[in-house]
Amino acid sequence: MTFQIAIVLYPGMTVLDVVGPYEVLRGIPDSEIRFVAGEVGPVVADSGVLALGATHTFAETPAPDLVLVGGGEQGTTGAMADRELIDWLRAVHPKTQWTTSVCTGSLILAAADILRGQPATTHWLGQPALAPFGAESRPHDRIVHSGKIVTAAGVSAGIDLGLWLVGRIAGEERAQMTQLYIEYDPHPPYDTGHPDKVSADLLRKTRLLATKRSAKPRVPLEVATALWRLTLNRIRDRAAATR
Repeated sequence: MTFQIAIVLYPGMTVLDVVGPYEVLRGIPDSEIRFVAGEVGPVVADSGVLALGATHTFAETPAPDLVLVGGGEQGTTGAMADRELIDWLRAVHPKTQWTTSVCTGSLILAAADILRGQPATTHWLGQPALAPFGAESRPHDRIVHSGKIVTAAGVSAGIDLGLWLVGRIAGEERAQMTQLYIEYDPHPPYDTGHPDKVSADLLRKTRLLATKRSAKPRVPLEVATALWRLTLNRIRDRAAATR
């Protein structure tokens, strides 16, 4: 039986968040990978010059075995307020074997009320945003596993997430073979990959750079919209449960 993997695309996503795991997950035997969005076609990433192609719509993918949602330097808040995407996540999550995220993709899961009461991680800049959605921030963990929900830290952590998932789905040997095949043996020239490892000055400068790169005037409105819809969905769920 085919193991269906749905990787979510949306405007302003960060490509490595989804392409890193894709290169790993496609090594799962008897798997089918779909890049899903509201409609089939190109979806422009946060760089504004690179696009990925959605192969299937949300409507065409009602019951994936694994869902993966990446983050986006400029697109996450818009995705959090995207009614079609959030409703789809709410609908498919109960049927998945794994619901996963990379970077600020966890905030999109949170906007769908999937992380309420769950430990989770995200990009270090986005950690404070988890609490308003009822999630427990784990800023020092690269991968956080809670039942079938698995969240990964920023961007490059998606490769680690992919290997972790392959190990659980297809066995550790397959995961080890996949790691060897893609020659994932990182030796970065600098040891500055987490806020815990850098000076206060470098952290300050990086925060400033990130603010300049991702500044959008609609962000507060989009986050407020996501929180409003989350609250409304909770009210509707409680009402449905009492019928």
